[in-house]
Amino acid sequence: MKVYCNCCGKEIQFKENTQIALEDYVVIDKSWGYFSSKDGIRQKMNICESCFDAWVQTFAAAPVKEQEHELL
Repeated sequence: MKVYCNCCGKEIQFKENTQIALEDYVVIDKSWGYFSSKDGIRQKMNICESCFDAWVQTFAAAPVKEQEHELL
């Protein structure tokens, strides 16, 4: 299974022969519903950490950050 960042096209690296990612990335999976021009469409995308950081800098309001106490 190969996973690519939808922004920059970089391949997300995984441990050989496993589904364990060697770097973190964001998965956005959206099923559009009523009152949307995309009603009935499902979109999925992967965003690497570098592209996510650059994207967040363009937001008018920064995402809320909370410190996790237990990391899995």
